[in-house]
Amino acid sequence: MASCAPIGNRRLPHKAARGVLKYLPNILSGARLLLAPYIFWLMWRREYPAVLVWFLLSGITDGVDGWIARRWHAQSRLGAMLDPMGDKLLLSGSFLVLALDHAMEWWLAALVLGRDVVILLFAAGVLLLSKKKAEFPPSWWGKSSTVAQICYIVALVGHLGGFLPVILPEIGKWCVLAFLAISSVDYARQGKRILF
Repeated sequence: MASCAPIGNRRLPHKAARGVLKYLPNILSGARLLLAPYIFWLMWRREYPAVLVWFLLSGITDGVDGWIARRWHAQSRLGAMLDPMGDKLLLSGSFLVLALDHAMEWWLAALVLGRDVVILLFAAGVLLLSKKKAEFPPSWWGKSSTVAQICYIVALVGHLGGFLPVILPEIGKWCVLAFLAISSVDYARQGKRILF
């Protein structure tokens, strides 16, 4: 059994355990990235119960790796990139696959993906052209938009799998649109502040 070393009122794991914990958040984030294509394949095959299970596991690992990183001070620059990349890949890919399969309106997927493309192009342009270091921390509205999209995908897949009533994805769709509009205005305001 690994011993713990007391530091103040806290007890940290043994050195070997700390070494594992240091890399575990990045491993979990990387696993989500690798898992995304499999989830897309299940979506395309319309195996919605399995999709729900894997979505749940992805959500749990997303919460766990963040908790470990904060609790044991295991944050890293790689983790700061991998975590949002895994979330964005899973969400964007889900919107794309479900739209191509005609399981959701194409215009909704186009709005969500288009907004993300505009943000990425703007950020890349500022980083390339700006002489000073610019940071793009996620805003509260941006995070809320991501949560709304996750809830919508879960509700839609649950409905397609026969588990949830159609009213839930309908409500989720309009929530996605509302948060998408508000977060877009918020990002535009941040962009104006960075440029001017």
